[in-house]
Amino acid sequence: MNFSLLPNLAFLELPENFLTGIIPLQICALPKLMYLDLSNNNLTGELPLCLQNLILLEFLDIHLNQIVGYIPPKLGNLKRLIHLDLSFNLLCGTIPTTLAKLRNLMQLYLQGNSLNGSIPLEIGNLTDLACLSMEDNTFSGFIPSEIGNLKSLIELRLSSNFFIGPIPSSLAHLTSLRILDLHDNFFVGPIPSYVAKLRNLMQLYLQGNSLNGSIPLEIGNLTDLACLSMEDNTFSGFIRSEIGSLKSLIELRLSSNFFVGPIPSSLAHLTSLRILDLHDNFFVGPILSYVAKFRNLTQLYLQGNSFNGSIALEIGNLTNLAYLSLEENEFSGCIMSEICNFHSLIELRLSSNSFTGPIPSEIEGLKSLTHLDLSSNNFSGKIPHQLGSLVMLSYLNLRNNSLQGTVTQLNELFRLNYIDLSSNHLTGEIPHYLANVDYKAFYGNELFFGNGTLEKIDGFKRMSRVMHMKIYIILMAIAFISFLVLGSCIIFRHRVKSMKSETVEKNGDFLSIWNYDGRIAYEDIINATEDFDIKYCIGTGGYGSVYRAQLPNGKIVALKKLHHLEAEDPSFDQSFRNEVKHLTEVRHRSIIKLHGFCLHRRCMFLVYEYMERGSLFCALRDDVEAMELDWSKRLNIVWDMAHALSYLHHDCARPIVHRDISSNNILLDNKMQAFLSDFGMARLLEPNFSSNLTANIAGTHGYIAPELAYTLVINEKCDVYSFGVVAMETIMGEHPSDIILMLMTFFREDIMLHQILDPRLPIPRENSVARSIVLVVSLALACLSNDPKSRPAMKQVSEAFRAPKLAFPKPFRSISLAQLQKNNQGVWWEGGSRETSSSLQEEQGP
Repeated sequence: MNFSLLPNLAFLELPENFLTGIIPLQICALPKLMYLDLSNNNLTGELPLCLQNLILLEFLDIHLNQIVGYIPPKLGNLKRLIHLDLSFNLLCGTIPTTLAKLRNLMQLYLQGNSLNGSIPLEIGNLTDLACLSMEDNTFSGFIPSEIGNLKSLIELRLSSNFFIGPIPSSLAHLTSLRILDLHDNFFVGPIPSYVAKLRNLMQLYLQGNSLNGSIPLEIGNLTDLACLSMEDNTFSGFIRSEIGSLKSLIELRLSSNFFVGPIPSSLAHLTSLRILDLHDNFFVGPILSYVAKFRNLTQLYLQGNSFNGSIALEIGNLTNLAYLSLEENEFSGCIMSEICNFHSLIELRLSSNSFTGPIPSEIEGLKSLTHLDLSSNNFSGKIPHQLGSLVMLSYLNLRNNSLQGTVTQLNELFRLNYIDLSSNHLTGEIPHYLANVDYKAFYGNELFFGNGTLEKIDGFKRMSRVMHMKIYIILMAIAFISFLVLGSCIIFRHRVKSMKSETVEKNGDFLSIWNYDGRIAYEDIINATEDFDIKYCIGTGGYGSVYRAQLPNGKIVALKKLHHLEAEDPSFDQSFRNEVKHLTEVRHRSIIKLHGFCLHRRCMFLVYEYMERGSLFCALRDDVEAMELDWSKRLNIVWDMAHALSYLHHDCARPIVHRDISSNNILLDNKMQAFLSDFGMARLLEPNFSSNLTANIAGTHGYIAPELAYTLVINEKCDVYSFGVVAMETIMGEHPSDIILMLMTFFREDIMLHQILDPRLPIPRENSVARSIVLVVSLALACLSNDPKSRPAMKQVSEAFRAPKLAFPKPFRSISLAQLQKNNQGVWWEGGSRETSSSLQEEQGP
């Protein structure tokens, strides 16, 4: 662009335009420029010194690029500057003191760089500053008292640096402050009582420091506080009853400290709480009945304390609870059937207590449960067969109890990723569908395999008495010969392995390969692919190639390998690490399983379970496979993806936005079951405050929410839109581009639902299938709303799929898309179910 032809240009907005190279110097020749936005591009090089010539500039945003070097001191000449955002670049050095000349500055964002040094004293001159963000750098030293001059500050973020010393008393002057984030530094001393003067404070993050003392009495004055995070410090003493005055609290985290005593009854006033985390302290006493007042609670972490007694009956009233962790306490008594009222429960952890009695059969009501840990208690009786009905369950640990009976009735447990039944009193045959489970899972029981060759599993596989001695002699002979043969091999390979280990350690790389038997090594991956030979490549993804590899144990896996050149690109490297981070944390039956990964400068790859049928995109575009994907399978794919996204958005410890939901990233196994993959673009959301998360546009063209074209804000509603596209694509057999275009304009009444169905499949005649298709399309249209606020949350979509399917008064062929779209308006955000509409009542058949 020839900027010399635009001498009067005042506004230059080029965010998210994939710009590369350095910032063009011609921009400096625009004397009337007031607004410059080059954010979310791939610009490199240093900040041009000539930017100082733009003396009329009021807005300068260059965040999310790859700008290097120092902040030019002469940026202080831009006296009219109101907004300066240099965040998420590669800047280094200190903050120039000349920035103190920017007396009109209201927002200063420097986070996500490599800036160092201390905060300059002169920063106190920026008295109009409302937002100051310096987190994720390498700043050090004390916070200067001059920061107390910034009395207009609303947001102060200094987290993830190397600040030391006590929290300065001058912060008491920041009475307009709403967000104070000091986490992950080296602050010491108590929380000063003057914090009580910050009456407008809504978020206070102090975790990950060395703060001590007790919670100050005055904290009860912060009545607008919504988030209080104090974990990972050395606080001690009792929890003040004054904390019950914080009636706006949504999140209270006090874990990993030295708090003592019972939980004060004043906490009963915190009826807005969604997250209560008290784990790893020294709390004692029972769980009091007042916990029933926490009706909005979704996460309750009490593990690692000395709580005792039985679980209060009233805990069954916490129907929104998704995570309950009570392990490593002194609880006793039976598990009441009331605990099975937690229909939203994802994880239930009760291990290492003294619970007794049977496992209640009502546990079948926990339909969302993925993780159940009852190990190291005194449970007795039989394992309830109702566990087999928990279709979401992937982790089951019943180790070290007094359970009896057989396991033959648990015919659904073959699908678990982890199972441990060891150290009980179980008897009988191990069913064939559990034959692939590690035999250690059955230690300490009177169990045997169906062929009768095992009499008992008590730490090793004991052979029958008749064959025992013969086989023992043979095994000893084989072992002796193997020792002689392998000895030389071990010596020969010692140098190679030593050299590789030294290289990994010297370069600071990280290697973590694990698998079904824990013995998969880096060499096995290289050998299986012949050093990633092209003949094993089965596809190319957004930032690497995918290989099919058969490991020595016969198992086939998929390997996603980052290309050498891409490994040097910070954006690709970050995508790779994102995928590792998120897939090692999430646990869901419809999310691709990560078996291992390698972070090595010479070779970076991920090890996945292999999906035989490839992507949903390819299956829908192949006539043979598309016909194999009948209506039932397609509906299951849509439902599974809805449940997986609901889990990511609402049931993870910190919500995750995938940001790249598309049919290319939905993989199918040999049973045509769907699994969500490719978390390279995923982002964590701050709990309850997701609307302020910004990032560059990411995702697959045709699936990206329309609002991302004009705003930097991302939240879970972006995934909701993409899900709507995939749901319609699954039903139609092709991308719904025409439908999306019509949604932006108008619907014609003569566009009938049956006309958009994939013509390769017959019109559904089963009433249940027809009803389900109506529900899927109705929900998909709601998800495709241009207004993000009008889209349902994925939890609402997931719950709608689980709800009973009511009938509709019209024949299937007479239902129009306009009718479904109209019926959606004003329903989802109110928590209603479209199928409860009065217009859908009595079925007449398709």
